[in-house]
Amino acid sequence: MQAAILAGGLGTRLRPLTETIPKPMISIHGKPFLEYELLLLRSHGITDFVLCVGYLEEKIEGYFRDGRELGINLRYSHDGPELLGPAGALRKAESYLEDVFFVTYGDAYLRLDYQRVMKYFLSKERLGLMTVLENKNAYGKSDLVVQDGYVTKYDKKRNVEHMNWINFGVSILRKNALEVIPRAKECGEEEFYGKLIEKKELLAYPVTERFYEIGNANSLREFEKFIAASSNSA
Repeated sequence: MQAAILAGGLGTRLRPLTETIPKPMISIHGKPFLEYELLLLRSHGITDFVLCVGYLEEKIEGYFRDGRELGINLRYSHDGPELLGPAGALRKAESYLEDVFFVTYGDAYLRLDYQRVMKYFLSKERLGLMTVLENKNAYGKSDLVVQDGYVTKYDKKRNVEHMNWINFGVSILRKNALEVIPRAKECGEEEFYGKLIEKKELLAYPVTERFYEIGNANSLREFEKFIAASSNSA
């Protein structure tokens, strides 16, 4: 199985930590965050990765190289001088992507049965799937409406009626879903997924495990505590 990891952001909410290193390279108990994430995904059978990099990309590539030391295969897709947005970064990486692939973020540690989710997706004839958590604003602001097995609304800014779910952080896409992404301008994930939602092509896969991420100082501390507790119980 293959995963594209979006790892090109500026990490502004974590400054000054991210003034000299990209967010995925923040050290957690002696290892960069991204190493924890890659090892988690490898444990679920994902061994082929495309890292969509941008800001301070040389720090990531210099550390992980081709991934061989971790027992994985890593390739890099570079945003270039202009911001592409999450969806634009995927479009830029198109030549590296398989016909079906996972998409996740370079600041997220997401525990679920990846093989089971993929099996479910392959049983459906849809362009995309998003894992969703019934959140009710518990782990950040809820941003999804889910109905009858589909995502029907995705909005990170506005409160919408019945918006009790949140994007868990793992999606699956068919490569031809990228055709809805415009080539000539920056394209965010809400715009991209919104196009799939309009076509009723975005499946919702409910999960119950909470997510960890390092998008801000509070969530970074939570992940540090999680890793410390995991190490002590091992």
